[in-house]
Amino acid sequence: MARHIAVAGKGGTGKTTFAALMIRYLIEGQKGSILAVDADPNANLNEALGVQIDTVIADILDATKNPKSIPEGMSKEIFVQYQLAQALVETKDFDLLTMGRPQGPGCYCYPNDLLRKHLETLSDNYDYMIIDSEAGLEHISRRIIQNVSDLFVISDASARGIRSAGRVRELVQELQLPINNLYLIVTKTTGDIAPLQEEIERTGIPLTGVIPYDEQIVDYDIHSKPLFDLPATSVSVQAVKAILARCQL
Repeated sequence: MARHIAVAGKGGTGKTTFAALMIRYLIEGQKGSILAVDADPNANLNEALGVQIDTVIADILDATKNPKSIPEGMSKEIFVQYQLAQALVETKDFDLLTMGRPQGPGCYCYPNDLLRKHLETLSDNYDYMIIDSEAGLEHISRRIIQNVSDLFVISDASARGIRSAGRVRELVQELQLPINNLYLIVTKTTGDIAPLQEEIERTGIPLTGVIPYDEQIVDYDIHSKPLFDLPATSVSVQAVKAILARCQL
């Protein structure tokens, strides 16, 4: 079974950047096969990785509410399983599944159960599952994505961001999620983070590393270039590599 690693944090902190550069680190280190899962409703991991997506899981689950969407003679279970297989984007270095927007009104218990089983089956085919999640950890808290062993909580270099990271830890404790390792990463730093030390300690999450503000990321974003293709000299690439090496990934 794959080692499940999730990345969480509020929007704008560099969470997706960290997830993309983690995938790059694993590929360059030839660590094993990778399934990337974009579980953030504001899905853009594919853009950071430089791949095109045509189908998101949310649309597949939504379609199951309309019996007319299921071909005659095909069971709902077979239909969902077929569609889920079609949603997998395969590349030579990694595969990608995109969850899509939050689910609307209606019961999704049955399709969610199928999705859970599908992900469990997929997981057996990979060494790593990298999950770009939201701060609310929706898919993890609802046990759709299970057995997360490592959770990287991303915050920018602001007191508000650090407090948001602390709330992620509170959610993990409240839901009694069996996560083995929690790591705090502070991004977009421009100097000494000592003024944030008290806030960092309040989170109860060990500070594992910092990622300096990176002009190259800003430039790549402006020109819609995949962050996956940042040069090796990028301060973000170097910082993420050092952090993950310390975490023995």
